[in-house]
Amino acid sequence: MQAAMLARARPSFVAAAKAQRTKGIRARRSVRVCAKLELEQVAGAYANALVEVAQKTSSLEAVHADVDALASVLKENDSLKELLSNPVIAEAKKKEVVKRLAAEASFSQYTVNFLNLLIDQNRIEALDEICESFEKSYCALTDTQVATLRSAVKLEQEQQFLIAKKLQELTGSKNIKLKPVVDADLVAGFVVEYGSTQIDLSVKGQLEKITGELVATAQRM
Repeated sequence: MQAAMLARARPSFVAAAKAQRTKGIRARRSVRVCAKLELEQVAGAYANALVEVAQKTSSLEAVHADVDALASVLKENDSLKELLSNPVIAEAKKKEVVKRLAAEASFSQYTVNFLNLLIDQNRIEALDEICESFEKSYCALTDTQVATLRSAVKLEQEQQFLIAKKLQELTGSKNIKLKPVVDADLVAGFVVEYGSTQIDLSVKGQLEKITGELVATAQRM
């Protein structure tokens, strides 16, 4: 009798366990989403504060160059990112690292002061997001269109200049900022992406276009 009762009750136990797991997964996702939103809000607030200081001190271009360089360093150096965001590392150690980095990259004093402030307020772990938010604000202020330039091989500066000039004509933007990326899969040529627009002048893109046209023709026959 007990075995029969347990057998009948088993589906309800399984259903309850599944429901509990689903609830737990949703709760964890909700926590991650909230944490991400909070991080973005914090990053935006600090980035806007830096933009405001840079504007008031007529050092927007200098600070932007610093932030641009900093973003590149963080992207290429995971150990630096981990050191700065590690809560166990002493603040003095982090500030010493910032001091050396600033000296090597010739950062402005405003940028150095800002980085030290982030360390003091335990917000240095949001540096990636702050750099990204600062870049968006800077581009909006200076009417700068950011475009990713993917090419099969690294393009010469003159080639990049000509592409940027053409993009300036197409977009009507005052400034163009190219982000070059080498993509060997393209075979040859290049692809320019900005906003929701893509200009594909690669061999791979042309081959895919021709293949698509041939398939469409075959389907109509």
